[in-house]
Order: sequence, then structure tokens, then C-alpha cells
Amino acid sequence: MEKLAREAARQPDREKPEPGPGDPLPDELWDAVLADPRAAGRPPLPVQQCCLSEIPRHVLRVECMRCFRIIEIQKADAVKYYGPHAVWKDVGQRLLDQTCSNRTGRHEEDGCWPDWRG
Repeated sequence: MEKLAREAARQPDREKPEPGPGDPLPDELWDAVLADPRAAGRPPLPVQQCCLSEIPRHVLRVECMRCFRIIEIQKADAVKYYGPHAVWKDVGQRLLDQTCSNRTGRHEEDGCWPDWRG
């Protein structure tokens, strides 16, 4: 106990106690968050609407919700074949359609249904 008392006496007194989890956040924190230039920015686009050059991932994946196939391509290969300004939605749909096995002969029923979550 005496050792703890000596250590407490050595530490300088704090002006304000540390905020706890239930305490409101200090105004300085909110000022810093709102002053950040990203706070005023628009929300990011969904990945399927981005150009290939804007996507940070190295491997791009699209899944068909109809036949449950998964197509993966490296971003470098996609840029090489389709160009850096190609939209991932168009590239992914083309990749699915090139290997689609659900062909009925009717345009309305043919093709895959892309899922961009992956």
C-alpha cells in the first residue's frame, strides 16, 4: 500500500479525469471529426459502379445468383483486357455471359444474374 501511495504522489495531478465509456465525447473531438475534409465528401460508389482503376482490390469477384458460379479475375488482367476506365459492372457481366451455361433460347431468360457482394 505504501508503494502505491508513493507512486501516486510522484504522478502529477491531472486537471480533468479521463472520460469513461458512458461520458459524452468532448467538443474538441467533434470539431476534429467535422473539420476532416472526408466528412463533407460524398459517399463512395458501390464497387460495381467504379472504374477498374478506382477499385483498391487486387482480385475482383462476381457471383451468379442463378447458377452460383463465381468468376474471379486479377485486377491487373482486367485492366489489360478491358482498359483502366472500364466499369466493373460491365466487365463482370461480360465475364459471366461468356461462360454462361443457362441458355434457353429466350432473350428474357438467358444469362446470369450478377451479385457484386464478393
